[in-house]
Amino acid sequence: MNARTEPAPAGSDAIARPPLVRELLLVAGLFLVYKFGRQLATGHTGEAFAHAHRVWDFERAVRLPGEGAVQSLLLHGDGLVHAANTYYATVHFPATAAFLVWLYLRRPAHYVWARRVLAALTAAALALHLLFPLAPPRMLAAAGLVDTARLYGPSVYGDPATDSLSNQFAAMPSLHFGWALMVAIGLIVATRSRLRWLWLLHPLLTLLVIVGTANHYWLDAIVAAALLGLVLAALPLPHRTASTAGRAPDGLVPAQRDERSLVGAGR
Repeated sequence: MNARTEPAPAGSDAIARPPLVRELLLVAGLFLVYKFGRQLATGHTGEAFAHAHRVWDFERAVRLPGEGAVQSLLLHGDGLVHAANTYYATVHFPATAAFLVWLYLRRPAHYVWARRVLAALTAAALALHLLFPLAPPRMLAAAGLVDTARLYGPSVYGDPATDSLSNQFAAMPSLHFGWALMVAIGLIVATRSRLRWLWLLHPLLTLLVIVGTANHYWLDAIVAAALLGLVLAALPLPHRTASTAGRAPDGLVPAQRDERSLVGAGR
């Protein structure tokens, strides 16, 4: 049997791909836990606003740039601020779902790793939401910011007093930023294109959007990045192979290189 017809090794992507139905149920279950966990942190209005004042004062004490500087850029045009609100409302879940679907289909070993990282990051974030309820800057009078989604649309939130579908006091950490950063890291790790570093534009744009729309403080994104760093340190990267990382440097997969070497050796 030659190198082209040998069966795939035990660790190949074809064998590494988990059963689809199980993964759909697992991801759906994780999403329900995420939604239910956020609801557990509701009803702490006074504590959430007290924490908001502390976060705002801490950011000023360590001389972080004011969130208003980003918002003022968005407010230069109605179209720009509307685009930022749309990005905040529509990109978060679909981009993460598309990332997982692509990994499942094209990089199964990386998919398992990425799913575990996202699950661990989300669990850590939910724990912090429970321990540290936080009102977003759009609700904090001291911040002097406007609720761009309410004024310009579209908005994913209702009146905080009557909104039973979302927890608006779960600003820290920002899973919008944490998930976006993981999407970029996952795609950079799983691909070998020279342009793959451009995926970092996704978390960068997400950061500007969540701050400019006054949905998050800088510190929310910093904490999300720190949690993701801890999770990545605890969960090792998948082993990079020719099938998971693309073509080999000289354009041939290892089996083809071995075959070419054997042909040359017989001359």
